[in-house]
Amino acid sequence: MSALTFTLKTRPAQRVDMSPLVCQHLQGMEPAEIAAIGLQSGKCKLRVDELFNISGFDTQTIVIKNSFEKLDFIGKELDGGSIMVEGDAGAYLAMGMKSGEIKISGNAGLYAGCEMKKGYLEVSGNVGDFLGGALPGNKMGMKGGLILVKGNAGERVGDHLRRGTILIEGNAGDYCGSRMTAGTIAVMGQTGRYLGYAMRRGTLLLWNAPILSASFNDCGTHTLAFLPMLFKAFASLNSKFADSAAAFNRVQRYAGDMAEMGRGEILVKK
Repeated sequence: MSALTFTLKTRPAQRVDMSPLVCQHLQGMEPAEIAAIGLQSGKCKLRVDELFNISGFDTQTIVIKNSFEKLDFIGKELDGGSIMVEGDAGAYLAMGMKSGEIKISGNAGLYAGCEMKKGYLEVSGNVGDFLGGALPGNKMGMKGGLILVKGNAGERVGDHLRRGTILIEGNAGDYCGSRMTAGTIAVMGQTGRYLGYAMRRGTLLLWNAPILSASFNDCGTHTLAFLPMLFKAFASLNSKFADSAAAFNRVQRYAGDMAEMGRGEILVKK
């Protein structure tokens, strides 16, 4: 059965809420019913077939073509199935995702993977601020699953991270790992200022030496047996993290943030 494919006809002037177009909501629907779904765009609601050409029938495999940065909430609360986006995605990509797989060939906006619970999110380009973070006013960000970013990430990666893994092949902006309480963030590129700000627990894994605040204690050099097992878990990914040459087990360890519980750790490749 061919994938259910939405091909954008023209780019609307206003942002579009794509949250109705997820696998579990479309399951069992006829093509005419899918075409008639209303998508919020600014103050108006537009029918799906006003924005997209629709083809295919497999509602568990969705493809969005000609996507651009004003298509928000793609894959919101996805619970099984897969979504492939050809192009860029807007804000709140994979927000609250429960299971399944989402892959983006371009860039993504703010709050990608925010409050994600399980599943797999892959972004081939760059992402905006608050990757895997918490929505404003909430105290728990990403709670599980795996996010892979092949480009760069903005500020506040993993803000209030509760559980799960975020892998970034490029650079991460300021406040990476801010206020995280558990989970793992790995960054192959450079990191910005205020790394691990107010983190309570969790692990930041770095390939390059960071600029650290005074509230992190240097705990010396260590050989950690769990790191080879961690890298082995990445072996199936289409990523630099799957390359055995990128793996290591000798690190400089820093503990903090001592202004909080101080049980978090920053591990830097030696």
